[in-house]
Amino acid sequence: MQTPHALAALTALSHASRLAAFRELVQAGPDGLSVGELRDRLGLPPATLSAHLNVLRAADLVQDERDGRVIRVRAHYARMNALIDYLTENCCAGAACGPVPQCAPSKKGSKP
Repeated sequence: MQTPHALAALTALSHASRLAAFRELVQAGPDGLSVGELRDRLGLPPATLSAHLNVLRAADLVQDERDGRVIRVRAHYARMNALIDYLTENCCAGAACGPVPQCAPSKKGSKP
């Protein structure tokens, strides 16, 4: 990840509602949540949530997909992991400090 992309992601996450939305989506796993489910969990007005999701989309932290009349929003795990890698790239001044965990959620019911 390049610095401008990391800055965009960190800027997008620097608001309490956007961070809460992203964390809910990470917790939801690869199936994500419908916009309505996310709105209910966060207690945000529809227009406010839409604006926050637009910022997260612009930073490529979330992706969405239309399923009939429902829009499902998912965390973009590869982008999240790239940000974590960027932030820990020079961890421990180059000394071995252990592997940085990566998030690779599996579909419900599937074996790793």
